[in-house]
Amino acid sequence: MKSIALMTVIILLPAITCQSQISNAKTETVKVYGNCGMCENVIEKSANKKKMSEADWNKETKMATITYDSKKTNVDAILKDIALAGYDNQSFLAPDAAYNKLPGCCKYDREKKTMAKMDHSKMDMKKNDHAIHSQEAIGHNADSNSKAANSHAAHGMAMETQEQPSANHLQPVFDSYFLLKDALVKTDGINASAYARGLQTSINAVKMDRLPADVHTVWMKVLGNLKEDAKNINGTKDVASQRNHFMSLSKSMYALIKAAKPAKTVYYQFCPMANDGKGANWLSKESGIKNPYYGSQMLTCGKTVETIKQ
Repeated sequence: MKSIALMTVIILLPAITCQSQISNAKTETVKVYGNCGMCENVIEKSANKKKMSEADWNKETKMATITYDSKKTNVDAILKDIALAGYDNQSFLAPDAAYNKLPGCCKYDREKKTMAKMDHSKMDMKKNDHAIHSQEAIGHNADSNSKAANSHAAHGMAMETQEQPSANHLQPVFDSYFLLKDALVKTDGINASAYARGLQTSINAVKMDRLPADVHTVWMKVLGNLKEDAKNINGTKDVASQRNHFMSLSKSMYALIKAAKPAKTVYYQFCPMANDGKGANWLSKESGIKNPYYGSQMLTCGKTVETIKQ
């Protein structure tokens, strides 16, 4: 009996130790761009600080779940370190020099490249302005005015490129929703709460003025419900309660994805047994049924009722 008890303690000790590593723990789910397993190693290594922060990056969804000591650091500080290692994320762009040093297999498509160009335009404009003032001091006013006009024109073009409306700005919201759905499929209330918190962060980060007019209209209609449902799911670890709010969340998300026309096919699925026999829908990136309302109890209960694609 003593041997069995000792073995139990030994088995449980690593898990207990791991959970106690980070004090004042706060978890957020954020977008980090990358491609492969090598990217995963670098991203997680950049974020992992002993007893302060750790990250788990998913190469399929490009989402990182970051847990950190909220009294010692914050998610932006961690994302800055990740960017300095060469990986763009939802808060910071990697320096070009860091990105260029990445192995070929790790050079992801830089979806925010236009923003990086805008930053360089600002730097160039400052250089031009400095040159203008120097030339004014020695009396070359005409040449200075010409450079200033060119600088402002270039800056205007960069701003116009940056503000180009696109439904792609909603991708972090969709990615967070799918992570939440997968957690409910696994009947994992703890991760469901964490992913709902990540969904809240993604929702709050959306810049409405950068959405196309038709998508903006739908966004404004569903925004209140999205925030409320994400908040309620985040606020509990009880899976039954989370699933109840997920029904409402999925209705709003369906309207949003329909308007945004996702880059990859999304499947709108239905379980007739959910919601006390009234039925309930959800969205999935896979055509196969994995029921978030029953998990392993009735994993394949349901069917695809609509295929959404561009």
